[in-house]
Formats: sequence, C-alpha cells, structure tokens
Amino acid sequence: MEKFWADFVEKFNMAFITGDRWKLYLQGMGTTLELTVTALVIGVFLGIVVAVVRVAHDQQNPGKHNPALGIANAICKLYTTVIRGTPMLVQLLIWGFVIFKTSRNRFLVGMLGLGINSGAYVAEIVRGGLMSVDAGQSEAGRSLGLGYLHTMIYIVIPQAFKNILPALGNEFIVLFKDTSLVSSIGAAEILYYAEAVGAKTYEYMFPYIGIAVMYLLFCILFTWLQGKLERRLRQSDRH
Repeated sequence: MEKFWADFVEKFNMAFITGDRWKLYLQGMGTTLELTVTALVIGVFLGIVVAVVRVAHDQQNPGKHNPALGIANAICKLYTTVIRGTPMLVQLLIWGFVIFKTSRNRFLVGMLGLGINSGAYVAEIVRGGLMSVDAGQSEAGRSLGLGYLHTMIYIVIPQAFKNILPALGNEFIVLFKDTSLVSSIGAAEILYYAEAVGAKTYEYMFPYIGIAVMYLLFCILFTWLQGKLERRLRQSDRH
C-alpha cells in the first residue's frame, strides 16, 4: 500500500508540479476557451445567415420564387449537408493539411475549422427557432411597414432566441469539448500540452485524467450558467 501511494505521489508530481507543469495546463485551457468562444462567434454568424436564407426561401409566396434566393438556398443546403455529414476530425485534417498546409498558425486554422463546423449545426438550431415563431408575428411586422430583414431582426429573431437558447448552450458545450480535436493539426490547446507532458514523463494517466477533470468542471459551470440565464429569461417573460 505504501508503495502504491509513493508511486501515486511521484507520478502526480511529475505530471503537475515538477517544472511548474501545471502552468501548461492553465495555458492550454486558456487557448481552449479562446478557441471555443471565437469559433462559436463564427458559427453563430454563419448559422444566422444560413438560417435566414433558408427560412426566407421556404416562406416565399407560391409562384413568386427569387432565382438568386434559390441559388443561395441550394448553397446553404449543400454546406449544412456536407458539414453535418462528415466527421469534424476529418474536416480539421483537410483544413490543416490540405487547404492550409503551408500555414504555421495552427490556432487560426483550428478556429476556422471549428467555426465552420459549428455554423452548420447552429444554422439548423436557428432555423428551427425561426420556424417556431408564429407566422402572424411576421405579418404584423409587414403591416407596420417593416421589410423582411427588419422584421426578422426586430421581431422574429428576439422571440426565437428564447427558444433556441437551450440548444445553443448545448452547442457551446459540445464545441468546448470538441476543441480537443485541433491537437491533431498541431494547435497548442490543453490536450496538446497533456500529450507533451505525457511524452516527457512516459506517464499519460495523470495528464489525461487531469484534463478530463478540468473539462468536466468547466462543463458543469457552463451548464449552471446556462440554466441561470434561462431562468432569468423565463422570469422576464412573466413580467
């Protein structure tokens, strides 16, 4: 038993204490959070654009189809089909070693890959939210003299936001965990540093368990914050 605890303490020290290696994990987590936020911003922007195009196409009056909108809708459908139908890891490898194979900024490549992947899922989340808003709301906006775009911005999207918030929060958490995949293209996030520590100490158990615990704690925190925001929105609806 004493030997077990002695080995435990020694391996723990090698993984986290020796050479201030704990700082590497914190640095990696900072990069992971930065990747998550920036990729989600890209994903939300792309998702809203794609969702608005698809909803606008689907809500056209019978017999009055805009050819340009039809082409844009076809491109958006192709984008969501390809991205959602292929693994994120494969997409990152294509971005990192095919499209941007000469780029040394692995962070930007990973951010772009994650953001484009997230955009396809956010698009379906936002589209579902927009379709859930009663059509009478859009008609009311039109009756007030608002154009389609202004009706979406000022009337439909604010109402849809409350419906899509839970799914959008889940997408953020999934994206946070999926940032670990960018280590496959050489981006220095938390898994990258854990693997580096393991390679140096020839002991991978503690680095991997350590980052798993960090991921879990942050996911619990994000879930709690999401629940608190949802409760705030429900309370504002009552008032």
